[in-house]
This record gives sequence, structure tokens and C-alpha cells, in this order.
Amino acid sequence: MMDIQDITGLILAGGRGSRMGGVDKGLQNFNGIPLALHTLMRLQMQVGRVMINANRNLAAYESFGAEVWPDVLDNYAGPLAGFLTGLERCETPYVLTVPCDSPLFPMDLAQRLGEALLAQDADLAMACAPETDEHGTVMRTQPVFCLLRLDLLESLVAFTQAGGRKIDAWTAQHKVALVDFNDDPRAFANANTLEDLQALESR
Repeated sequence: MMDIQDITGLILAGGRGSRMGGVDKGLQNFNGIPLALHTLMRLQMQVGRVMINANRNLAAYESFGAEVWPDVLDNYAGPLAGFLTGLERCETPYVLTVPCDSPLFPMDLAQRLGEALLAQDADLAMACAPETDEHGTVMRTQPVFCLLRLDLLESLVAFTQAGGRKIDAWTAQHKVALVDFNDDPRAFANANTLEDLQALESR
């Protein structure tokens, strides 16, 4: 078992929120509580400490009681910029990333990812879950739900300095433990739009 004190949780709230009209997604209410705060409360029970990666409204995020760090890369470079920021600021052997817009993520996320990473001696562990569309149901990776070893920092610095921005292209360079969460297929549903957010609330 991985000691939760060895894990820093990182909430990814640094996006533009373009599909939600440009609003700061992490500050939108979910059942009366800002999404990022809801995520923080769900995550802090699973890890030793929590940080938030945000690029605007920093004081609002700081009011939640966690450290807040903006991207170390310019121009809203995507989730990998958040990964990089977290790895650079982390003081524990592992970083667990979760997005701010999936408020129903599993309560045993850290435990199951940690067990798989250690059992497979992997560099990182990533959630995967079934998704259904018009073509049927397929297993999909959830790359923003990721447990990373701190020593991946050097690799990620090199990848991003070379212009890399896609999570899958970077993780493909490393040994990945995939963890099947098919027991809770709706856990990774995210709110890209205000309609999505309302649908999640109704669950």
C-alpha cells in the first residue's frame, strides 16, 4: 500500500473554459459549492496535501485553503502544463492529478492507482473506464486522472521544451499501469458545458 502522505493531489483548474463560454470552470457551482472546492474536499481525504493549478482568479482559489500555482508554461498550454507545474512544486514522491470538472471521481482513486503503480513497478498509473457513444461501449483512458512518480519531472521538462503538448504522446514514453474503473462508469463524467454541469447535478 502506498502511504497517502507520500502523495500530493493536484487539481487542474488552469483551462480557458472555452466550451463553457470562457468562464473559470473551477469556480462554477456544483450543488451550491464551486467545482474546484468540491474536488478539493473529495481529494484531500485520499492524499497528504493538495495543490491547485489555476491561471486566473488566484485569490478565489487560495480562499479554499490550498496552495495555488499558475502554469509554468505560457498561453494555456493544456493539462501537461499543469502536470509540469505540479511536479516542479511537489515535495512528495508522487503527484495525483484530477481535473476540476469531474466532481464524481472515485473516492478510492488514489488507493487503486497507487496499488497498480507499485504492483507493476510502473512510472505512472492512469484510470480507464467504459464510455458509450453511438457506436457502442469502449474502454477509454482518462489521462488527466493520473498518478505520477516525481522523478518524471526531467522527462516532462524535456518533452515540453521540445514543443510537446499531448498527454498521450508523453505517457507513451513511459511504463503505464492502466486501472480499470468499470465498476463506476459515470465517475469520470465531466462538465464541459453548463448543460453538462446541470446534468451532473441531477445525478
